[in-house]
Amino acid sequence: MNRRTTARILKIFSFTTAVAVLLLGFLSGTLSPSAFRILLVTAGCLLLLLVFCADRFYRSLVSDFSNDICETVDALMEDREPDNFQPYEDSAVSKAQGKLLQYYDKMRDEHRQSDLERQTLQELVSDISHQVKPPVANIQMFTGILREHELDPEKRNEFLNLMSAQISKLDFLMQSLIKMSRLETGTFTIHMEESRLSDTIARAVSAVWAKAEQKDLQIDVDCGSDVLVRHDAKWTAAALGNILDNAVKYTSAGGSVRIRVRPWQFYTRIDIADTGIGIAEEHYNDVFRRFYRAEEVASEEGVGLGLYLARGIITRQHGYISVKSKQGEGSTFSVYLLT
Repeated sequence: MNRRTTARILKIFSFTTAVAVLLLGFLSGTLSPSAFRILLVTAGCLLLLLVFCADRFYRSLVSDFSNDICETVDALMEDREPDNFQPYEDSAVSKAQGKLLQYYDKMRDEHRQSDLERQTLQELVSDISHQVKPPVANIQMFTGILREHELDPEKRNEFLNLMSAQISKLDFLMQSLIKMSRLETGTFTIHMEESRLSDTIARAVSAVWAKAEQKDLQIDVDCGSDVLVRHDAKWTAAALGNILDNAVKYTSAGGSVRIRVRPWQFYTRIDIADTGIGIAEEHYNDVFRRFYRAEEVASEEGVGLGLYLARGIITRQHGYISVKSKQGEGSTFSVYLLT
């Protein structure tokens, strides 16, 4: 029942009552007492009949409203659009149906998101199992060899070193998985504050400096000490460190890595350029995927989480990362942080 119908019924009832009262008042002086009583009783009966009809009409409208809502709920439970849905009608039924459909759409979206998260979790468990199996199998194999065979000290130390390397790889993998888990579940906290970007970059460079020296790589940094950016220094250093780690890993001995910072109007741009093996253009997006490893670097150390984590960390600070590269000449990863 809409407002217009309700208002029309109330007007009719009020008008009829007013007419009856006026008529009785007008005729009260001209009719005999008996005739007046008959007229009064008749008017009263008519008013009662009108009230009874109005009540039945209201009950009918409420029943129709209830039936329409029930049919709408049944249709939504069957995952179909209601047959009696009239979205452009100005009535209580259409408004209630609209709210039910909005609620249904919201619940359906949440259900889809839940299914997507469940699928992501299954893929994550599968990926973790695939990544953990090799180092664990190697450790078990080396342990068995050391237990079952009498080896000379030199050979024994060799196997112990191999085991240590596998344990380090497993530890690195677990630390990366923990970071990834915190990133995807949103359980880590970003503390944004304005601080010197040069300090953050120095922190990132210090994490790869030893590896760079072992390969005789030159690392140049062009960043003014007065460049202030609102960011999380700890997590941003980790993201930049992951990019630098890849640059050092895939750059041949004697090469170079250059970090160049340029403040823009809305963003501060950090370019990390190397003289490494480069990336094919069709794989620009792939390198940010979880556990992605290109065929030509499959033998290198790593699990394919560095760039994935870097992009996630920067994105959660409302920034983004882009890449440009040429195979055989090097790559440039550009990190954009809000100024």
